[in-house]
Amino acid sequence: MAILPVLRTTAPQDGALAQLPAGKTDSFPAPLPAVTESKAPAETAPTTQRPRTTAPTKTTTTRPATTAPTTKATTPQTKTEDGWTVTTADDGLRTYVRSFQVEGGQAVIKMTSDSVVTLVTATPAEGYAVQKVQDSPDNMAVYFNETNHSFIIHATWWDDRPFAEVSEIGQ
Repeated sequence: MAILPVLRTTAPQDGALAQLPAGKTDSFPAPLPAVTESKAPAETAPTTQRPRTTAPTKTTTTRPATTAPTTKATTPQTKTEDGWTVTTADDGLRTYVRSFQVEGGQAVIKMTSDSVVTLVTATPAEGYAVQKVQDSPDNMAVYFNETNHSFIIHATWWDDRPFAEVSEIGQ
């Protein structure tokens, strides 16, 4: 099985440049908890009933019934796999999130087990510009560019898991 080309571009020839470390794993935001809505029981106003006879007056008050919500809002359990923070939804969909720090800036990338790669944030360092290139839902590159110098974070869904590679081109 062949590895997908880097967005149909040539690869850097210097293997040492591809050995840049990924960013700190504690610098990206935690996934948001799932939110479920439950309808509150309808409120009923207290009622007062008066007897029609001359017997002593008797007042009856009824209170609205209270019921517990049938669904609970839960936060998915998280774990770490190869530097990616992984959450699994109730339907089995896995979400992977990872932060990448390079000299040209910082990017947070999200991938899901249904082969979708998404750029969450990309912040260029001073003097750099950022560019996202995505030719298919499962293949994306984030470029941090300055004149004659680029850092590339290539992220793709491959072999049922996330794959990311960081490269530096130029000087």
